[in-house]
Amino acid sequence: MPADYHKDLDRWITRLERTAGSTLARPPGGAMFDVKAVGQAVRTLSLGLTRDRELAGAKYMDDPKLLAAYLLFYWPVSYAQAREVLGELGTRPREVLDLGSGPGPMAFAALDAGAADVTAADRSTRALDLAKRLALEAETGLATREWNPDKPLPDGQFDLISMGHLLNELPEPKRVPLVEAALAKLRPRGSVVIIEPALRDTSRGLLRLRDALVAKGYAVRAPCLFRGACPALVKESDWCHAERTWRMPALVENLARVAQLHKEALKMSYLVLAPKGEAWREPPPGQVFRIVSEPLEGKGRQRYMGCGPTGRIGLAMQHKHANPQTEAFMRLQRGDVVELTGTEAKGDGLAVSEGGAVKVIAPAGKPVT
Repeated sequence: MPADYHKDLDRWITRLERTAGSTLARPPGGAMFDVKAVGQAVRTLSLGLTRDRELAGAKYMDDPKLLAAYLLFYWPVSYAQAREVLGELGTRPREVLDLGSGPGPMAFAALDAGAADVTAADRSTRALDLAKRLALEAETGLATREWNPDKPLPDGQFDLISMGHLLNELPEPKRVPLVEAALAKLRPRGSVVIIEPALRDTSRGLLRLRDALVAKGYAVRAPCLFRGACPALVKESDWCHAERTWRMPALVENLARVAQLHKEALKMSYLVLAPKGEAWREPPPGQVFRIVSEPLEGKGRQRYMGCGPTGRIGLAMQHKHANPQTEAFMRLQRGDVVELTGTEAKGDGLAVSEGGAVKVIAPAGKPVT
């Protein structure tokens, strides 16, 4: 986890434990909460939101046990995801609206990233009450607003509007109108930040949303370098998601073990959109690609999928061509933006030749300048 927010998250873990512990019955022995019981509730949430999807769109935030499970497990994950994506903006938004905020992980991430005024908006008054309690714990200001996706957006203009794990719980026909309404409330150079689960179906849903908005003339700030229809939608088996390394908090690790989940890597699908009329940013010069896969080992070579201004393509280099100018290729991470020189067409993509060079121009989670 980048050093610029892991200490912030450590402080939040302590606050989350105190807040959740005050809402749950204390087990014998003086512990703040029963880790096994919370872990089982985390598993219920996970199955209901990812596998059978029975909880998608349901009012699970109004269930005290599920809300506590969210607070202790998914809250830290969502906070870290938000800090990762906000780190790509390269600017500090002043006024922020967080839609579908729950108990506020993305709202507090924006405050910790430098925002001055943040409003958390959600349909669950219980979740908003917890957000208020966390704000008191942190001695920071946070406005709250009761809101649901069938209502008009809160009044005002904003530098940033965030939606964390919200759109996948809405019927697909409602997603584009909601995002367009949010984009209309941005100040110039503002952004809408959308974070969704890294599942195949939810990721492809976000890519379809992307394509619909691009067709309407909106520009993507991140992660896309390609301006056309998303090439990851061509094959039903493909999707696009981000993956970041992070220092998993002990609390999350313990609950993941009980719930039989894996959170060693921080995975998500995300999209950062610009308001109508703002042009796409020009990509860096040269052969530039964002790495959109894990390393794909092959016999005598390293391979990745990259996506750049010319589209999605395979990138490879033979191990024997590793040298001081190309060795960065062997250590690329999903999300890195890389410039390649000295390539040649090979098979279904490009190969870095012996005389080529590889330069990471923006590590994953950092702005492309």
